[in-house]
Amino acid sequence: MRLDLRDIIQVPGGVKTFDFSLDLSDLDFYGEKPICEPVHVRGQVVNRAGLLELEATASSNLHLRCDSCGRPFQRVKTVDVQRMLATELQDEEDDDIILLDGSILDVGEVMTTEFILEMDIKNLCREDCKGICPKCGADLNTEPCKCKPDIDPRLAALASLLE
Repeated sequence: MRLDLRDIIQVPGGVKTFDFSLDLSDLDFYGEKPICEPVHVRGQVVNRAGLLELEATASSNLHLRCDSCGRPFQRVKTVDVQRMLATELQDEEDDDIILLDGSILDVGEVMTTEFILEMDIKNLCREDCKGICPKCGADLNTEPCKCKPDIDPRLAALASLLE
């Protein structure tokens, strides 16, 4: 969605609101496509004494797979964005300021980038997920592992005395 800010660039206190949905269902994250549902974006651009500020929120229900136990689960992901906008940059190194194309802001592109950058690298179904046993594959969240503990080869002769 492209937003024309011509109406508020020179108007202190001017506000331009937006509310739309993004389709990011084709994005692939490590072989999975977790953004199955539309990303709802809403917010505003406010002229604060000559400085344009973008305030927005993007939210969607993600369909994920736990990186520890492999179970599918869902989680709501909400990303809050607050960035300054400018028609020209004085410092080329400043990544916190979004450069406008004339008086046009591509809110869809900005919010897509922000949402992707906020995606978690590791997804757990719950904070205390125990995962699966690397030997027998038992889900340690639902059942204990039945594997015998490994015996140090240096103590193997002593272990035979215990049997």
